[in-house]
Amino acid sequence: MEQTFTNEVIDTTSLPRFEDVQLTPIHPDYWKVIIANLIIAYLIFSASAGVVIYMVDEPVPYLVYGIVAYIIIILLHITIARISFKNRGYAFRAHDVIYRSGAIAITTTIIPYNRVQHAALYEGWLARKFNLSAVEIYTAGGANSDIKIPGIEKQHAENIKQLLMGKILKQQDNEQ
Repeated sequence: MEQTFTNEVIDTTSLPRFEDVQLTPIHPDYWKVIIANLIIAYLIFSASAGVVIYMVDEPVPYLVYGIVAYIIIILLHITIARISFKNRGYAFRAHDVIYRSGAIAITTTIIPYNRVQHAALYEGWLARKFNLSAVEIYTAGGANSDIKIPGIEKQHAENIKQLLMGKILKQQDNEQ
C-alpha cells in the first residue's frame, strides 16, 4: 500500500480576515483607572523630585526647562495612553479569542480555545472601585498570561471566564 504525499498550496487571499471581526471595546470607565494610575505615578515622582530639589542648597540651573520637559513628557504619555485605550478591543468567536492593543504598534493576539490551559480574573484595587476586572488567559508553556484583557465589567468577566473554563473542560473530555 503506497501513500502519496500531497502539499497543496493555500490561497491566502481567501482566508478569513480577523481584521473584519467587530471587536468589543474596553469599558469606558477603564480610562479613569488609567488616568488615576498615571496621576499617582507622576505625583510620586514629582514629590520625590521636589524633595531632592528642596534639599539642594544651590539653585538648580535650568530648573524651568526641566519642569517644561516634565510637563511635555506627562502630556505625551497621556496622549499615547489615550490612543492605546481607544485601540484596545476583544472578541470571543466560536474557536478562538482575539485581543488587540497598542498605540504606536498595534498587536493582535489570537488564541484558539484548544490552546487555553487556564483562565483567571484579576481585579486591581482601583478597577474594583469601578466594578471592572481583567480576564487573563494562559496557554501552555508560560508562567505569565498570554492575554490580559482589562476593563471588563466584573459580571461580564466572570461569564467570559466560565465560557473559557467550559471550553477547557470540553477539550479535556474530547481528549479522553
